[in-house]
Amino acid sequence: MPSRSAGIVLYRQRGETIEVLLVHPGGPFWARKDLGAWSIPKGEYAEGEDPQAAARREFEEELGHGLPSGDLLSLGEVVQSGGKRVQGWAQAGDFEVTALRSNLFELEWPPHSGKRMQFPEVDRAAWLDPARAAEKIIPAQKAFLDRLMALLSERGPASPSP
Repeated sequence: MPSRSAGIVLYRQRGETIEVLLVHPGGPFWARKDLGAWSIPKGEYAEGEDPQAAARREFEEELGHGLPSGDLLSLGEVVQSGGKRVQGWAQAGDFEVTALRSNLFELEWPPHSGKRMQFPEVDRAAWLDPARAAEKIIPAQKAFLDRLMALLSERGPASPSP
């Protein structure tokens, strides 16, 4: 059965520009990947677990800081190329990317060496305008950006900003 994840698109308004927060996965597999490799902060959740609660937990684990208070806007679900189903929400807020403190995971590295190393789950975060974010995000997750921009467009110029 494909895994399920839940995540948050944090967004902010800077003048007339909307920016979204994306994260780059840590570890040696992702070290040289950029376009199509970034993601919303997200993570897997267990059967019976509230996906929204999991999205909040994963945000904190990946960034080292809790999600700012506020209402979450549903962005629906996407299915990534490997079959993983991701539920997404958006929230207005801010985060200082230099304050990133991701949790760690352990991996045998180099492969078949018998050596175990720790890597951050997320090695960096960035605020990006929607066009640049669309280039960097995992292709299936681009739908979250499109849906967010549509929701904000419907609200007009009085869109929430932190």
